[in-house]
Amino acid sequence: MSSETLPSIGEMMAASVPMARTLNLKFTETTAERAVVRMPDQPDFHNHVGGPHAGAMFTLAESASGAIVMAAFGDQLGRAVPLAVRAEIGYKKLAMGPVTATAELGRPVAEVIAELDAGERPEFPVNIAITREDGAVTGEMSIVWTLRPNK
Repeated sequence: MSSETLPSIGEMMAASVPMARTLNLKFTETTAERAVVRMPDQPDFHNHVGGPHAGAMFTLAESASGAIVMAAFGDQLGRAVPLAVRAEIGYKKLAMGPVTATAELGRPVAEVIAELDAGERPEFPVNIAITREDGAVTGEMSIVWTLRPNK
């Protein structure tokens, strides 16, 4: 099977994560260095001030982190399961309209895989910025992930 027929990370995320489909998330960039996910403005998911609900923004950012984890470590799925360990989010400014989450891996891929190779259960952060269309950062999230070795 050629790589041209393989689904993209975004297509896989949309197919396997029901909340990504529910929120109509669009995975616009997914590499091992960066993932960008956009959530359109949807009145059904607004909060009391007319912007995206905090839970929807959390899901947007978590989905961006999941996309970068899959891009960086998808080739390790035969021996380890990626799991979110903990997350922290800060809401900085009022988000209105469409919002975009940009995730970046906090440790080098090779370093994480070396720990896995050594029989450890590596942990690594993913840092996410949530922005409005005007570029203002409305939220920041940090999620620590692990690769749990299969038994």
